[in-house]
Amino acid sequence: MRCCTLLLLLLLCGAAQARGLENRAAPALHATTLDGSSYSLAAHRGELVIVNFWASWCAPCQEELPAFEAYYRAHRDEGLSVLAINTDDPEQLDKVRHIAAQYSFPTALIAQLQAPGYGRIWRLPISFVIDRDGVLRFDGGAGQRKLWDLPSLEQELRPLLQATAAPTR
Repeated sequence: MRCCTLLLLLLLCGAAQARGLENRAAPALHATTLDGSSYSLAAHRGELVIVNFWASWCAPCQEELPAFEAYYRAHRDEGLSVLAINTDDPEQLDKVRHIAAQYSFPTALIAQLQAPGYGRIWRLPISFVIDRDGVLRFDGGAGQRKLWDLPSLEQELRPLLQATAAPTR
């Protein structure tokens, strides 16, 4: 019995650690996009940022990307930024470029990403939402698996989009 209790405590502590990123400053993120541009999360401070990890073979990813595109087109002038990170093997670059060409937000390959603070991406799709103050508000890697669609984006992100960033000192 003691062994099971200890195991349960370890599992709960691990889950608590995984959720530890949410409502804290988002870890740094730097990427080179498919067009060769540099993307830095710090450069998007003051914007609401969605970072989405996807793959060409992932059916839920293919359902979600058009919702991000529609929401981005509707709200980019209000300070919404989307960065799509593709996790395919480098041999799939042509396929990735073909899919990414359908979207107006930038796409980067996971091999061109520096974001160690986000943990291991072990399932897809995974999204992170960072508010205008640089605080991680949704940590899709910590058990909050969610397939985003337009209604859920509107419901959950609209308040964050309407919030203004705190003045910098």
